[in-house]
Amino acid sequence: MNSTNFHIPNLTIIGVGLIGGSLALALKAAGVVGEVVGAGPGGVDLEKALALGIVDRITDDLAASVRQADLVFLATPVLALASVAAVIMPHLKPGAILTDGGSVKGEVVTAIEPLLRPDVEFVPGHPIAGTEKSGAEAAFATLYQNRRCILTPTARTGADALEQVRRMWQAAGCEVVAMEVAKHDRILAAISHLPHMVAYSLVNAVGSDDRYEENILAYSAGGFRDFTRIASSDPTMWRDIALTNREALLEMMERFEKFFAELKEDVRTGDGQAMFEFFLRSKQSRDAIL
Repeated sequence: MNSTNFHIPNLTIIGVGLIGGSLALALKAAGVVGEVVGAGPGGVDLEKALALGIVDRITDDLAASVRQADLVFLATPVLALASVAAVIMPHLKPGAILTDGGSVKGEVVTAIEPLLRPDVEFVPGHPIAGTEKSGAEAAFATLYQNRRCILTPTARTGADALEQVRRMWQAAGCEVVAMEVAKHDRILAAISHLPHMVAYSLVNAVGSDDRYEENILAYSAGGFRDFTRIASSDPTMWRDIALTNREALLEMMERFEKFFAELKEDVRTGDGQAMFEFFLRSKQSRDAIL
């Protein structure tokens, strides 16, 4: 199938916030999607998504939302993915493709694959994109431009379904790569999950300093605000990620503690040369990314 004839006639997005809403907008902008149904528990976000033109129709009836869907994208918090999949599975039409955007893949795959019908495909995925904002109002069409999306197909994933989901994310602007599930979770623990844990901890550490009568966070400048921006992310999402990727995350947290302890000892002993070398190694590694 070439890029000129790729099209999703009916797309259902369950969880129309930043991730799901931005995918809908990106696919609409690319002209590769027909009707987009937004589904979820209802309330303000669904109404906003409809008013903003992110979706064409909304419903809080999960079963009804997927009956005509050719592809269903789950964009709920990680711990809700399997329960949502269980509700919609009996109502998916034969040949439908189910995919997700969860930041953890191991537990998601383990929970969802046993629920699958033989005539429904599942393509686990994770677009590496986002901001600290959440909700339908945070969605924008260019979120995925020049970002990566990792797909983690399993032995159960069909080649045609994998190709469809790959092309969906390419249409949204992503570079798409395939990866083994465990490798994905270890990499994301390092480059995404650990930084969020550090940012949350740093804000709590600084905010708990009570030696002055005022909140010293009010004096934070660009560096602190840039570094801790991700601590404004959705607490529910990050609680779920920490719970479902515990082993890989704990490994990275322990590695971080080792290096932080090394730096702490250099500061305690006043070893300027060791500190310089520590900072230089970090700078060289960071500069190499750019």
